[in-house]
Amino acid sequence: MANGIEDFSQFGISKEEKDKLVGEVIRHMLFKTHQNSGCPIKRDELTQLVTKNYHQRNLPTFVINEAKDKLSTVFGYEMKELKRSLPSSKTQTQLSQQSAADSKSYILISQLPPDVYEKYVVDVKTTHLSGFTFAIISIVYLAGGKIPEESLWSQMRRMGLSENEASHPVLGNIKQALELLVQQRFLQKDKVSGPEGTTTYFELAERARDGPISDKVKEYISQIVKDNISVGAA
Repeated sequence: MANGIEDFSQFGISKEEKDKLVGEVIRHMLFKTHQNSGCPIKRDELTQLVTKNYHQRNLPTFVINEAKDKLSTVFGYEMKELKRSLPSSKTQTQLSQQSAADSKSYILISQLPPDVYEKYVVDVKTTHLSGFTFAIISIVYLAGGKIPEESLWSQMRRMGLSENEASHPVLGNIKQALELLVQQRFLQKDKVSGPEGTTTYFELAERARDGPISDKVKEYISQIVKDNISVGAA
């Protein structure tokens, strides 16, 4: 980072102290990401790593930004910030009540070229989870970005995935596999009250709406449509 010495000198801490804080944030991001299956890490967690011993204003932001730089240059990861989106049924008032700290979180994304990442990094034992994630996102996308829970399970049953299955040979507990997509912020759940009672909806969350993933889903669906047209014309 340019002018690094001048930047952190305003906080009255040594370079060793600053480097230690940056290292703690980096370790937390790496290990927590692995431990929690890639679930986003709240900014508040990272802030607390700094504020437990230091109380200088803006020091957490400085440390987090330097950790971002080092994760990129040293480890080859983009530390991407996610701004948590509320379900579409929530009002603007509820949206404004959501604090900035609660709404921000981070994920790690490899900066390797896709072909290199797939060849040398991807664990073949977990590729089924990526396929499951992609299939579920595609179903919700085709439903307009939001789908009633029962309709989603209806589509999943057509894929051979039942909500009552607790020991699928590949995915294990199917309900837990679907819930993990909520925790990872690919989906979000929302209960909406209406004249006929309460209905639970699954809606695309911020990670599924992110450009690269959204573009892949659109490309995948377009290819299926083209293939079906080709088969029908043959």
